[in-house]
Amino acid sequence: MKSFLTALLLAPLAAHAVDYPYATTEPQKTGWPLTAEERAYVVDKPEHARRPGREANKHLPPLWPQVPSAGHWGGTSWLDTHAKLVDYVKANAGPVDVLLIGDSITQQWGSPLDKGVLNEAWKQRFAGLKAINLGIGGDKTQNVLWRLDHGGVEGLKPRVVVVMIGNNNMFFTPETGIEAAAKGVQMVVANGRDKFPQATVSVALDALQLDRDPQVRVLDLWSDFTNTDGTIKATLFTADNIHLSPSGYGVYAERLKPLLKELLKI
Repeated sequence: MKSFLTALLLAPLAAHAVDYPYATTEPQKTGWPLTAEERAYVVDKPEHARRPGREANKHLPPLWPQVPSAGHWGGTSWLDTHAKLVDYVKANAGPVDVLLIGDSITQQWGSPLDKGVLNEAWKQRFAGLKAINLGIGGDKTQNVLWRLDHGGVEGLKPRVVVVMIGNNNMFFTPETGIEAAAKGVQMVVANGRDKFPQATVSVALDALQLDRDPQVRVLDLWSDFTNTDGTIKATLFTADNIHLSPSGYGVYAERLKPLLKELLKI
């Protein structure tokens, strides 16, 4: 699975229901605010205790990336972070040019969780666009699915949705397998199409051949961020070799720019 791939699903798209492959015992599957029962479920139980099959003492790791699950950093920290973004979305309800959803790579475009402004790479190329950033560092596909279903995007009307997710799922592939991580990304796309039937949705993966659909564009960033031998281009990453450097965001933005110009007619 190549970590840096973005496929853009072009509007208009027909809405369809999201059909998850497993129904957990979670008391509140959708909606915000949370009931007291749901809040206790996601705060008092660590994420591993809420995985599909756990309630029946079954070990079903291939399903983990595909079934919504709230994150957990200890106590209420992750849920408080989600709640802050829900409030941010409510304050910015209505039309938006670009909605950014994902993990820390998305968050570091510039987020209301941090400085509250988008970074220089974004501002230099997309300064005139109204953008909402809903990235949360550490999120996996299942966490994004839960956020989407629990008030995370309610009231927004984006024209384009750019999703970069799945990198953190790769840490669990010894248990889940790579195909399961890929299906988790696919599930995020399905959810996005359901939430925003008239919008563009972005995903990080090529193995599912999403571009077979005439409504899909694939932006392959693999060669931009890696050398011919498969090693990463160090200048485009921070010292941890995971997150992007300012130069990395510059490359990402430059590759994204032609597609956004086309899709948004700018």
